[in-house]
Amino acid sequence: MLKFWKKKPAEPVAKPEDAPIEERIDAPAEAVSIDSAPIVAEVLAETAAPAPELPEVTQEAEEAEVVEAAQPARRSWRERLAGSGFAKSLTSLFVRHPKLDDDLLDELETALITADVGVEASTSLVEGLRKRMHKREFSDAGELLKALRAELVSLLKPVEKPLDVSTHSPFVILTVGINGVGKTTTIGKLARRYTDEGRSVLLAAGDTFRAAAVEQLKTWGERNKVPVVSQGQDADSASVIFDALQAARSRGTGVLIADTAGRLHTQSGLMDELGKIGRVMKKLDAQAPHEVLMVIDGTTGQNAISQLRQFRDTANVTGLVVTKLDGTAKGGVMFALAREFGLPIRYVGLGETATDLRVFDAEAFVDGLLPSQLGG
Repeated sequence: MLKFWKKKPAEPVAKPEDAPIEERIDAPAEAVSIDSAPIVAEVLAETAAPAPELPEVTQEAEEAEVVEAAQPARRSWRERLAGSGFAKSLTSLFVRHPKLDDDLLDELETALITADVGVEASTSLVEGLRKRMHKREFSDAGELLKALRAELVSLLKPVEKPLDVSTHSPFVILTVGINGVGKTTTIGKLARRYTDEGRSVLLAAGDTFRAAAVEQLKTWGERNKVPVVSQGQDADSASVIFDALQAARSRGTGVLIADTAGRLHTQSGLMDELGKIGRVMKKLDAQAPHEVLMVIDGTTGQNAISQLRQFRDTANVTGLVVTKLDGTAKGGVMFALAREFGLPIRYVGLGETATDLRVFDAEAFVDGLLPSQLGG
């Protein structure tokens, strides 16, 4: 059980409550503990206490709950990716053009570029296949398709690196990304995954900039029976995450997942705040955060490249989650991201339910995109 210091009567060294977070955390222990106590006490309330009234469920969370209840069975990668633009275009191409010739390769290059694989990567891949075809390494289009599969898997294999959250306790995950990519929903699904693995989890509502973001995270916390540290909208994000890390360390929590405000990579003020959050956490744990997880919307295509460039430099991104790959997402951006950055792709989002956040599997992903005769 945590113990908190009581505020001393009048102490000249005490910092004002509204002082910047960098000054407040350097103040004597009494000042830090007093500021954190209401927040941490709420997180560590006895389980026997009456359950708080649930906040209004957002439409996104409500829809996810309905889908999860309606589709309890885990669907295959192929079922989830069949509707993507990448899968449709390649399937259509080999059905329309079963003959092995240069025209097939020309159309294949166009399909790859259109699916956001990138011009340089697509051209290099197809030219390599063309040389092998001219050397008569392929007997038919089916052999070409198998060679294409091998090339695509080889592009993704180096970034197939699952996240190991057992290396530290608490293991701190800081999530970043622009608005609308599914960041808060991803946090909820990660919380579900880790609790299902038997790990204790704490969430930090660090997105204090967007209206209803705090309530949305609380809703996910209630659903997963995971406590959430929050201070309400417009609070200092670094302060919220600092308090959460204090609570996680004191409670012996296994995983702390911190939300942050969605921001465009062009918003220098908000981007600078990410650096501040990192500096504040290091006051308690010199190695925190242990993972900076950037959530990317798979439908944004090549724009995801410019986003990641800026976030990587500012926030020191260490891993990726690519969401919304089911439905209309082209999917080719996965290859472009892997080729340019080489950052680990930790998870991919293949649907609305918690089980549709999958640990990235290069072979399963490629087989889900290619025509069914490849199996998978």
